[in-house]
Amino acid sequence: MAWNDRATKERRKQFREEHEALQSVCWLCRQPIDYAAAPQSVNAFEPDHVLPRSTHPELEDDPENWRPSHASCNRSRKDGAPPPDLGSCSEQW
Repeated sequence: MAWNDRATKERRKQFREEHEALQSVCWLCRQPIDYAAAPQSVNAFEPDHVLPRSTHPELEDDPENWRPSHASCNRSRKDGAPPPDLGSCSEQW
C-alpha cells in the first residue's frame, strides 16, 4: 500500500479532521497540537504510526495504527517503540 495513494490521503484527511475537532493532544508528549501550523513545522499535526511502517508495513494504511502527534515528536521517535505509559489494558489478563 502506498502512503500517498488517493484512498490513504482521504483517510489521513479524515483522521486529521476528527482529531482537530476533538483538539486531540500529541500522544507522545501529551501537549497541545497546533492544527493551524504549517505542515512539518515543529508543533504541526502529523499522524504517527504506533507500530512503525518499517517493521509493520501491513499496518501502514490502517487508521487504527495511527495516533495524533507533533511533527517533531513523530520524527524524534522514528522507528522506536511506543511510549511505555499508554494507559491500561482493556481487560485483566
